[in-house]
Amino acid sequence: MELQPLHLKNELVELIPLQPEHFDELFAVASDPLIWEQHPNPDRYKKEVFENFFKGAIESKGAFLIKNIQTGKAIGSSRLYDYVPEKSEIKIGYTFFSRDCWGKPFNKEVKRLMIEYALSEVDNIIFHVGANNIRSQRAMEKIGALKIGEETVAYFGEAARSNFVYAISKANF
Repeated sequence: MELQPLHLKNELVELIPLQPEHFDELFAVASDPLIWEQHPNPDRYKKEVFENFFKGAIESKGAFLIKNIQTGKAIGSSRLYDYVPEKSEIKIGYTFFSRDCWGKPFNKEVKRLMIEYALSEVDNIIFHVGANNIRSQRAMEKIGALKIGEETVAYFGEAARSNFVYAISKANF
């Protein structure tokens, strides 16, 4: 499975494979402390913390820069990761959006593109959501993901933290 297909795009958003030269553009979005307020790592708005996040995104070889089709502006990031062929499973996560996208269809459309692509290759998609991240938990429910458990997850170069596990399968999407 290709973790960074060349184009995932619709009339609202374009997902571009994340490259090192996207750092400044993406950090301009991520530098808003309110984006990370409910996140397991609330300091990700700080440049030195975001640098680690970005390094992990590049090394994952599955991260995307999300752009608003109408404006051409970067509005966030997401990624495909932890592909497990023998379980026909992949994870989608590390998603964040600029606050001007909140309450609008951007997350739903990004997830739809990623889910449809992933389910063309695998049977199951897993999402980890911070146990205190109510906003992201509601977003998971809105896209039809089912909460299936809780586990401690260590993000790239960060401390392990409690996360809820959500799933979407080919059978229930």
